[in-house]
Amino acid sequence: MKVAYQGEPGAYSEIAVRTAFPDAEGLPCDTVRLVFSRVTSGEADFGVVPVENSQAGSVNETYELLLNSSLVRIVGEVVVRVDHALLAPPGARLEGVRRAYSHWQALAQCEDFLAVHHIEPVPVHDTAGAARMVAERGRLDEAAIAGVEAAGRLGLTVLAERIQSYPDNFTKFAVIGTRDAGLGTPDKCSLVMAVVDRPGSLLASLQPFAERGINLVKLESRPRRGAPFEYVFYVDIERAAEDPDVQAAFEEARLHTSMLKVLGSYPGSKGPV
Repeated sequence: MKVAYQGEPGAYSEIAVRTAFPDAEGLPCDTVRLVFSRVTSGEADFGVVPVENSQAGSVNETYELLLNSSLVRIVGEVVVRVDHALLAPPGARLEGVRRAYSHWQALAQCEDFLAVHHIEPVPVHDTAGAARMVAERGRLDEAAIAGVEAAGRLGLTVLAERIQSYPDNFTKFAVIGTRDAGLGTPDKCSLVMAVVDRPGSLLASLQPFAERGINLVKLESRPRRGAPFEYVFYVDIERAAEDPDVQAAFEEARLHTSMLKVLGSYPGSKGPV
């Protein structure tokens, strides 16, 4: 089995791949879009992509790609504990570091540490790639923010550990595919909807779930591309889409929406790894 992921070996995405598919061959990809492409084309059996960080919030690119894909859906979920470290070439000292490279979300998660130490954040495509770049350049005034595992792989020195602003830092990854991944019985569902333009339509679209005791664990609005100042709502519920009550709620909600799309029905994560 081949599983595509965004990043390089040593990235947090690779940890998510190993958790969901311990025996699979990982296919590193430069972008989330390329992960979707490889799954759609069949080059990869499944993909693993970040959807949300407990500090930095949702990964909007992933949700846009899920919205616009006609084939790929969410088939699983993995939550990974993220502990960031400052990595630099041997001989570097913390007080000498002027720039830190990493994925923009990792930089946002460590902004307090960077500000205190007057280190300039420089975004690159992923954490492990930042570590590889810093190792190749060998400059003592440059560092990367990545996992400690990347330091061991690349011969870098760990200048500081757990530098994120909040100790409990988690990233949620979606397993995406065009078929069931065999990861368990679905007990969670993600959907996106656009409500009609009339007073109370959002409340009316959500009421059918409340009336049936279906718990919503995510509700987030995002601008709707191609329709200025219109919005779509991303919703996660703690029930499978196949549940009869959920199906009935969908039918009622559609009376108040101009679009409702199920992004996936899948087994939710049982806890971080």
